[in-house]
Amino acid sequence: MKRILTGLIWLSIGLISAQNGRMIIPSELSEETIYEMTEMGSKLTSNDIYSSDQLSLNDAVIQFNGGCTGEIVSPKGLILTNHHCGYGAIQAHSTFEHNYVRDGFWSKSFEEELPNPGMHVTFVRKIENVTEEVLKGITPDMDPVLKQSLIQKNIKLISQTYPKEDWQEVNIKAFFEGNQYYAFTLENYKDIRLVAAPPSSIGKFGANTDNWMWPRHSGDFSVFRIYADKNNRPAAYSPDNVPYKSSAYFKINIKPKKTGDFFMIYGFPGRTQEYLPSVAVAQKVEIINPARIEIRKTALDIMQHYMQRNDTIKLKYTAKFARIANYWKKWIGESQGIKKTQAVDRKKEFEKYFLNQVKIKKLDPEYLSIYDRFEDLYQQNKDIELARNYFIEIAYLNNDLLKRALSLYNLQQIYQTKGKEAFKLSEKKFSPQILGSFKNYDSQVDKALFEALMKLYVDKMPEKYKNKAIKKENISQTADIIYANSVLNQPDKLKSLLHKNPKKFLRILNDDPGYQYAQQLIKDYYQKIAPDYQNIRTQINQLQKKYIKGIIAASDKRLYPDANGTLRISYGVIKGYEPRDAVYYFPISHVRGIIEKYIPGDYEFDVPKKLIELYQKKDYAPYSTTGEMPVNFIGTAHTTGGNSGSPAINAEGDLIGINFDRVWEGTMSDLYYDQKISRNIMVDINYVLFIIDKLGNNQRLIKEMTIKK
Repeated sequence: MKRILTGLIWLSIGLISAQNGRMIIPSELSEETIYEMTEMGSKLTSNDIYSSDQLSLNDAVIQFNGGCTGEIVSPKGLILTNHHCGYGAIQAHSTFEHNYVRDGFWSKSFEEELPNPGMHVTFVRKIENVTEEVLKGITPDMDPVLKQSLIQKNIKLISQTYPKEDWQEVNIKAFFEGNQYYAFTLENYKDIRLVAAPPSSIGKFGANTDNWMWPRHSGDFSVFRIYADKNNRPAAYSPDNVPYKSSAYFKINIKPKKTGDFFMIYGFPGRTQEYLPSVAVAQKVEIINPARIEIRKTALDIMQHYMQRNDTIKLKYTAKFARIANYWKKWIGESQGIKKTQAVDRKKEFEKYFLNQVKIKKLDPEYLSIYDRFEDLYQQNKDIELARNYFIEIAYLNNDLLKRALSLYNLQQIYQTKGKEAFKLSEKKFSPQILGSFKNYDSQVDKALFEALMKLYVDKMPEKYKNKAIKKENISQTADIIYANSVLNQPDKLKSLLHKNPKKFLRILNDDPGYQYAQQLIKDYYQKIAPDYQNIRTQINQLQKKYIKGIIAASDKRLYPDANGTLRISYGVIKGYEPRDAVYYFPISHVRGIIEKYIPGDYEFDVPKKLIELYQKKDYAPYSTTGEMPVNFIGTAHTTGGNSGSPAINAEGDLIGINFDRVWEGTMSDLYYDQKISRNIMVDINYVLFIIDKLGNNQRLIKEMTIKK
């Protein structure tokens, strides 16, 4: 009975042993996992999902441009990913005459497909555990600095000697905080062309208001193509390149979906922290998140005030507003989700169980005091973490003038060490970055942001890190002087300054009132906050590594590492959820919901006239024959940033959707996954095909894909 109870505690905590919802390294699929997937309806074997020796699903999944995921859907290298993942390319190709953001883009031939300098996609051809080789020579009592140096030396040696083809590269990544290491054999293709994209009124329908929410009605997809040299190898852009020949690609299944259907997400999730101790999660929810939320709410209120009164400002600040609002909204949902699921208490339950396992299994007795050490370190971390976030949020993310000052400060350090050589770096990196920030900038708005955020800085910055020379009562007067006189607010003068010789540059810069003021904050950060942060994080990270090693030793179950940007699978079923009492969300949304939200002329909820006509005629065939066109659906798979664009795959291995978001109530899944309210959001592939065919009138792409009817 005791064994049964302790096993139930382990499972109930949701930490690691429950497989459904975990992010699994494809090469580590166990019989237990495949069995669970089969019980849920899957017909896939482990070799179907991943193999380094034969074609498998992993050969049709790509990391898209370093931050998203995509999938190959034809023998000619056709890629589907999210609209928001391809948005930069869509925007870059847009002109006054050809506004692809507003109107969409539908190439009619290979010749019309548009190249994108700098864009790349990455295939993972092989994954192998190299922990033993990386940790060769490491001993438990070794000095941490020496240990890390030896690990890096081993990684470098393995990377240089690991067997691979000439066009491949090897990347070695740490898992479980450095307790395990895996080698990934990669192929990077660098000629990626834009093929098609819906108008933003489809691809970003609902925009900021619907972000993180359910029900959603977003056609969040775009279409690209990989080009290769004549040997089908990676090559830089050339008009002589040809469409990549894809041996592995997804077939598309348009069978109607229903609650309980199995599906799998395959992609590159960015970052989760599910092994954090309870004290760390509590600090994030009670102290760090509220501070960040307040800063961003202050900035958003000011932007909205000006955007509502001036259409030009609205146009300039729409993208900034969306960027700032994105994580502001996410942090609110994350904190609420942690509280709703009682995640901190459930982690404390696990911690009691872990200490008991340490005694039963006679593990290192140092584990018995590990939570006391965490308490002490996170208490020290509190003010340091707060100070760091106040600087980053105020001086880097939410005020353009201060952000320019930070870039110039970094450039000044280079000038002082490299002199004239820094001009080349300035031309390539700093000048475009700094001067480019004036493109969507309004001095009046930025000044209002400066005043409000600096007052918040004076009120809330922890006392130890507060600059005593900055007085709250002088901030408005200081803002008047800076925004009237500083080159940081004058693009022409700033451009001229960037092209002066180093001595003149430094003299003028250090006499500038805006730069002088910003320097106080920047020096405080680099000289006080950053060193303290580095010191405390080193200690926390070392203890976290030991903690995870203990969890692995204490567990009788297979564990799953946190996301770190590497290839993973997760799986679940299509399922609704109850966000609060007496409310239930169904798992599939429809075009009917788009029409219900439709607001003519609104930048978030307007839609093309043709979509309304198609809705009125119910012209959905063959993508729906029920009189309802599905748009989005939700399920219980565990996803995070980086999973944008990931294929949603059915029990047979067919593509049924494209992942693009999570529900607001479940955004805490980066810290604590709970299947009751954690839901990922996907674009239904039926809606994607419907838009390409009926709205984009692009039957050539429909014919190129293999669609199971």
